[in-house]
Amino acid sequence: MHFAENLVLFVRALRAQGVSVRAGGTLDAVRALEHVGLQRRDDVRDALRAVLVTGRHDQPRFDRVFDLFWRDWPAAGGSNLPQPIRPPRRGVTKVQWQASASVPAEDQGEVAQQDVADTVRTYSAAEVWREKEFAAYTAAEMARARAVIAQLAWTPGVRMTRRWVRGRGRAVDPRRLLRLTARHGGEPLVIPRRERRRAPRPLVVLCDVSGSMEPYTRMLLLFVHAMARGRRTVEVFVFSTRLTRITRPFVGRPIDAALRRVRDVVKDWSGGTRIGQALRMFHVQWGRRVLRRGPVVLLISDGWDLGEPETLSAEIARLQRGCFRLIWLNPLIGSPGYAPLTRGMRAALPYVDDFLSVRDMASLEALAAHLDALPDRRRRRR
Repeated sequence: MHFAENLVLFVRALRAQGVSVRAGGTLDAVRALEHVGLQRRDDVRDALRAVLVTGRHDQPRFDRVFDLFWRDWPAAGGSNLPQPIRPPRRGVTKVQWQASASVPAEDQGEVAQQDVADTVRTYSAAEVWREKEFAAYTAAEMARARAVIAQLAWTPGVRMTRRWVRGRGRAVDPRRLLRLTARHGGEPLVIPRRERRRAPRPLVVLCDVSGSMEPYTRMLLLFVHAMARGRRTVEVFVFSTRLTRITRPFVGRPIDAALRRVRDVVKDWSGGTRIGQALRMFHVQWGRRVLRRGPVVLLISDGWDLGEPETLSAEIARLQRGCFRLIWLNPLIGSPGYAPLTRGMRAALPYVDDFLSVRDMASLEALAAHLDALPDRRRRRR
């Protein structure tokens, strides 16, 4: 994952600034963050300081490097909100574009020299294309993107069902035990075991097709189509001022035919946005059916909402309670000067588990890796 790469770069930055990092600290940092999570910045700081720093005199330097390297994303409503996860540009590391602006001049030489060398070594035209915004794609680039997206693995993990199967679990299989005991005259010579059956975790996609999303809609639906191909556990909905289920006309058809069919079915295409009302309709009509198996929910929207923030806040909280993980994908993350300060984003962010970019191929690759690395257990929520 890109985060692990950035964590290695952070350790290098600490050592470059004279912080004594103990051997094996990087692996311990990864394990520590698996336990504390990435929701609260102070928890991340304390966990990394505990496993990386060996001396008390290094703590002030650690805090200074931490603040420079892991800069706060401007979020509305407190530091405990989920911060946007943006894929790093290959060839330009976090140390280069942050330390060059904030690290004192006498400390920049070694870091800048190392990162410039990395930039020269890893630059290619393919990397430029990976980071090109979807809204600026040409027809040829879109065709190329279709081939790349089709090769990505969209695996949101597995879930434990209520059904039992033969296995090496700790639970005793009473039915098989009775049958085997009867064969041996009532003597339990073998104790058969069982375990819970595992099944692919369902995926629910809620995609905004309002007017503000028009530059990204085709590419995002292309990516959703590739994600749903060959999977029976995907439900796809689109919304603008109201919600429309497009699973049947969309999944299982060639992409061009699917897009034409969806445009015919969706009556409010490129209209206004009422996210809260669309989610309320989702809960009333489809919630019990599609949320009963603990799915991962992908909500794709730029957050521009014409409805009441209170409605959106209540419905997004209800959606988070009903799913295994709620991931908000925003194509505006990474745009110059963007901050999630709209009324809709301020109302929704406290109830979002992950806030990720979905504006270019690099962000889609990061999303595929993020889904593949989701834990088996539901995270503890406030």
